[in-house]
Amino acid sequence: MKCDAKEFAGMYGQVCRDLYRYALCVLKNPHDAEDAVSEAVLNAYEHISSLRSRDSFRSWIFTILANTCRRKLKRAGREQSVEDIGEVFAAQEARRYEGQQCDLSIDLKHALAELSREEQMIVGLSVFGGYRSREIAQMLRMKDGTVRSKRSRALMKMNLALNDTSGIAGKGN
Repeated sequence: MKCDAKEFAGMYGQVCRDLYRYALCVLKNPHDAEDAVSEAVLNAYEHISSLRSRDSFRSWIFTILANTCRRKLKRAGREQSVEDIGEVFAAQEARRYEGQQCDLSIDLKHALAELSREEQMIVGLSVFGGYRSREIAQMLRMKDGTVRSKRSRALMKMNLALNDTSGIAGKGN
């Protein structure tokens, strides 16, 4: 596909926030997330000719970012931590219910800690990227049925963890 810098910038502008949120979810550090997004965007721009259509740009660049994040984690030799992920989820929830008192940070950290790194990636792509199981399956090189079952199990684990906490679910019900 032929694409000039202005077109690329326009397509990137539509996904830049979601890219950063995803990288922060996976890497847990704002500076690492910014670096990963920058690296992925440069890589995408250099290889824009391999993109088959503008409609698949979002999925394509998220795949590049997911691979970049995996390499960074592998290089750092560390497991993903959920500390900052909970804060990201809590901030999104707070924005969604603006004006209401809802501090979900601790409960969400606890719920996310119940998930494996792969489950966190799937939930992150679903929540931050807004991807469907078929798209996540393509990015992670899995079958879409596998993604659906892993996402379902991950959400059930989170729900159980949230129900076990003394604050959110079950209170007043």
